[in-house]
Amino acid sequence: MEKTFVLVKPDGVQRGLIGEVISRLERRGLRLVAARFQPVSHNMAERLYAVHQGKPFYDGLLDYIKSGPVMAMVWEGPHAIAAVRQTMGATRPIEADPGSLRHDFSLEVGRNLTHASDSIDTARKEIDLWFSSEDLVDWSRDLDPWIFEQ
Repeated sequence: MEKTFVLVKPDGVQRGLIGEVISRLERRGLRLVAARFQPVSHNMAERLYAVHQGKPFYDGLLDYIKSGPVMAMVWEGPHAIAAVRQTMGATRPIEADPGSLRHDFSLEVGRNLTHASDSIDTARKEIDLWFSSEDLVDWSRDLDPWIFEQ
């Protein structure tokens, strides 16, 4: 079962959209296995966005992600990474497909509500950054056979 990392960023938290994000991912059929609501330290921000270090927007990105609490989560399911990214929509909200979170709730790339892992390798790194293995709950739902093929 594939796992992926999802972060509701400060703008999504401030706009009261944590529940909307969770609801859409649950309705999609994905299973929540870890969640944490917390502020982001400078060190955590640097580690999360290390790939952007040296880019002109880097400092602003760090200031933004530290500007308020975030909701960090791990979701699992078949093709979880692709399913989450499709549910979130394109990074640039004006390019996001209708019905996606970013299409429905955001206008600008700097306030695009969520972050989601883009690959299995990135998902592993981001999950390990935010959660220990003890934080991940191994569980199943009675409806899983109706969603997941064996």
